Amino acid sequence: MAEEPTPDLVLSLQDEAGTPPGADAIAAVVKRLPNAPGVYRMLSKDGTVLYVGKARSLKKRVASYTRQFGLSGRIMRMIQATVSMEVVVTRSETEALLLEANLIKRLRPRYNVLLRDDKSFPYILITSDHEAPQIVKHRGPHNRKGDYFGPFASAGAVDRTINSIERAFLIRSCTDAVYESRTRPCLLFQIKRCSAPCTGEIALPDYAELVREAKGFLSGRSQTIRSELAKAMEAASEKLDFEHAATLRDRIAALALVQGHQGINPQGVTEADVFAIHQEGGQTAIQVFFFRTGQNWGNRPYFPRADKSLGPEEVLGSFLAQFYDDKPPPRLILLSHAIEDEQLLAAALSEKAGRKVEVATPARGEKKDLVDHAMANAREALGRRLAETSTQRSLMVAMAETFGLATPPRRIEVYDNSHIMGTNAVGAMVVAGPDGFIRNQYRKFNIRSAALTPGDDFGMMREVLRRRFARLIAESPRAAAEELPPADVDAEDEDSGAGDPPPDWPDVVLIDGGAGQLAAATETLADLGLHDVLLVGIAKGVDRDAGLEKFHMRGRASFMLQPRDPVLYFVQRLRDEAHRFAIGTHRAKRKADLAKNPLDEISGIGPTRKRALLRHFGTAKALSRATIPDLAAVEGISQQMAEVIYNHFHGN
Repeated sequence: MAEEPTPDLVLSLQDEAGTPPGADAIAAVVKRLPNAPGVYRMLSKDGTVLYVGKARSLKKRVASYTRQFGLSGRIMRMIQATVSMEVVVTRSETEALLLEANLIKRLRPRYNVLLRDDKSFPYILITSDHEAPQIVKHRGPHNRKGDYFGPFASAGAVDRTINSIERAFLIRSCTDAVYESRTRPCLLFQIKRCSAPCTGEIALPDYAELVREAKGFLSGRSQTIRSELAKAMEAASEKLDFEHAATLRDRIAALALVQGHQGINPQGVTEADVFAIHQEGGQTAIQVFFFRTGQNWGNRPYFPRADKSLGPEEVLGSFLAQFYDDKPPPRLILLSHAIEDEQLLAAALSEKAGRKVEVATPARGEKKDLVDHAMANAREALGRRLAETSTQRSLMVAMAETFGLATPPRRIEVYDNSHIMGTNAVGAMVVAGPDGFIRNQYRKFNIRSAALTPGDDFGMMREVLRRRFARLIAESPRAAAEELPPADVDAEDEDSGAGDPPPDWPDVVLIDGGAGQLAAATETLADLGLHDVLLVGIAKGVDRDAGLEKFHMRGRASFMLQPRDPVLYFVQRLRDEAHRFAIGTHRAKRKADLAKNPLDEISGIGPTRKRALLRHFGTAKALSRATIPDLAAVEGISQQMAEVIYNHFHGN
């Protein structure tokens, strides 16, 4: 990721020129700009970044904003709102391109094309920091030692591939803690999805050979691996070792299943990303396909926020720079439309990757077929989104009527709690807007208060709301958050808020609970000085039947909606999503606690000693009852260490 250098030149257009903000002020200071590559930021009167741009020559590029003709309405509005500028001079235009993409993603300016869905891609990791390597799904920095294969388009694609890899190569997927604690093979061994190196069912050299084959398959040598397995199966059959031959047959079938899920597998494209863009109805869809080691590793659509006046080439060019800001580029990038800075982008990505990266717009052949296939998927994805957006906006209008809002809500927050008898208690917040669920705005809250009675749902809701809104008050004061958009912004561009980033403050807060939960929430917000946040409690119906929910609001009698009311279905979806997120967060926390081994808390007990102790005593419970002489009898455990372990379990 490009790091932002300290601004070499900061200009306040209004102060320097002594003229109102706009084209005249920009013209007055153009002569002071350097004729060098760099990045410029246009700022509004309150310091908000309106636009981030790059230039080969800052002087010439900024001077173009002083023209009174040939500029779109979007650019004219941006110029009129500009009060000051910040300029960063860079060593080269490629550095300016990378810095521009980084600043756009971080600052999210109103007048730039924005990559809205920027969740990191999942990879498959085969570890190398253990005697028996593990296969696992991985997101985030590649900090753990091992071989990474990807990116994959979705977590589902990774899960399916890992499932088939387990069947084909019998690689373990359990954690190191589980591996160390096993005394007999687990269920995965019984269903032939693991070779159980944890209990010695397979020798470590033989297991290493399975790992080598798995890496070879994921590295693109799938045909070689399948040929080797086929020969081994024939050899086993000739030796009348039919059981081993059947195992090899199942492994070959699992490999075929992996490639069957992958769909298109081009012969002439080994490593490439394919981008196709389609615009319709004022919205944009960009479909991305990932090809690695000659295999199709999935695809996914993106819907960047872009002004309606921008053409596909401009949107795609800005999107690509942001897309690869924090991702390693492949050797080949195929595009449906030729972008203006194609060579510059290739040079910047090559510099970033430390090897040559080619950016091309194919006109014929297999590569053109791949782009056409991506384009067909882009059209279908945008068609679905337009239909969903239309329905979503209608629901927002209906929801405003149902709950007495002056305008359709742009941000809805839904809260729920999850725990088992008060243990591993968590709170969850999900967010929805005109475009559906906004997953990058979801938040989870580990319940911290030690004064809470276990299972006190009211107390947990109070803590969650207090922490959420206290932080909101500190980071985004209400007055600033509710400031109206500039008067010179056309209503057409606002478009009911769809496509714009959601506001910080919610228009509606939905609470999973009845009158009691509503009262607790109202009291909590009142203590923070908030009296105008619209709170709605959703009480489950009789026998918890969906469709019989009762709604509670301040100053209004409780009410129910008609069984077929679309708003009722919409609220049920919101509540169920909050419940799903809360339950998933709780289960993850509980699973982490269950996976903890009491030996992990003892200083001086590493993997080798822990494995020796568990193999000797069988379970941690049996180990906790052992005497000091019994502990000292274990290989690698000294008398002093035996006393430490004994004292840990007996509180001495």
